[in-house]
Amino acid sequence: MSWHILFALLFGYALGSVPFALITSKLFGLPDPRTFGSKNPGATNVLRTGHKGAALLTLIGDAGKGAAAVLIAQAATQSPTLAAAAGLGAFLGHVFSYFLRFQGGKGVATALGVLLAIQPLLGLIAALIWLTVAVVSRYSSLAALIAALLTPPLAWLLNRTPAEVALVTVLAAILIARHHQNIRNLLQGTESKIGVKAATASADGSSPGNPSSPENPT
Repeated sequence: MSWHILFALLFGYALGSVPFALITSKLFGLPDPRTFGSKNPGATNVLRTGHKGAALLTLIGDAGKGAAAVLIAQAATQSPTLAAAAGLGAFLGHVFSYFLRFQGGKGVATALGVLLAIQPLLGLIAALIWLTVAVVSRYSSLAALIAALLTPPLAWLLNRTPAEVALVTVLAAILIARHHQNIRNLLQGTESKIGVKAATASADGSSPGNPSSPENPT
């Protein structure tokens, strides 16, 4: 691995590690998202507080850091390979955040940001697939899984570079692996649906109860 690729990975990782779910929760005086619902620091879990504004800002932040890593690398190097490396780094930073002791979210929003920066059409198609499945099924996890499965062949059909197709494939594989519990829940019929609100008793993160499923994406 050349030092250029290593630097791009580390640069992306640093951006991706920023935990926007915690930042927005503190900004709006909400409980730490790691203490309720899926205990996942992502937009879906922040939405369980009922605060749509905080969830939207989390979504924008998580997607934005993925897009920023790719776009900055593209502008600085004009290299699709280094831009792909930065995108992978941002995704890994979100999933294994340095600031959260190498814990993190599922990576759906950050992966979407990376896709939008690499190829807006690819990102839009992936987002449309997610939205369609989510609206029909009301399962965010199922929408993420189907979008992840379909995105690599779409990248190939859109004639993306080998580095970009490889990146999309790796993102999809990690994302699916991160949803292993969701897959079990879906098969058992215990996965919670979009719109289920977490029972958060106070802003300090105490909770008298949880939704029916312990996991959800983003």
